[in-house]
Amino acid sequence: MSTASMQLAAASGLMSLVLFLVAVAVLTMLAGSFWLGSRIKFREPPRPRPEEQPHLPAEGPVHEIRENRESEEVPWIPKGERPLTPYELSNQQTRPSTSKDRPRWSKGSSGSFGGGGLGAH
Repeated sequence: MSTASMQLAAASGLMSLVLFLVAVAVLTMLAGSFWLGSRIKFREPPRPRPEEQPHLPAEGPVHEIRENRESEEVPWIPKGERPLTPYELSNQQTRPSTSKDRPRWSKGSSGSFGGGGLGAH
């Protein structure tokens, strides 16, 4: 055998050894993660039994309530006085509306900026 082929064989054997060690390291990490996961799962509380599950109230299921809301008006500032800053305004509360009509967007508008509609004309 020539020295070039011996060097190639030695490099090939070294590469095989490195690949084998990498494979062993990966398998060790997988086994360790499985072991750690099972330890963590073992420490968790058990799943609730059927009698511990939530039940419907005696009145039956709770349903959604639809109502229109009106917001409070922003306080009016007399002419010549300094306007209020956002920090001086309180939280704007809402109250139930007397109107039962649902507010609609303009015809041809999706109601959102950049929604692709033609917009109000």
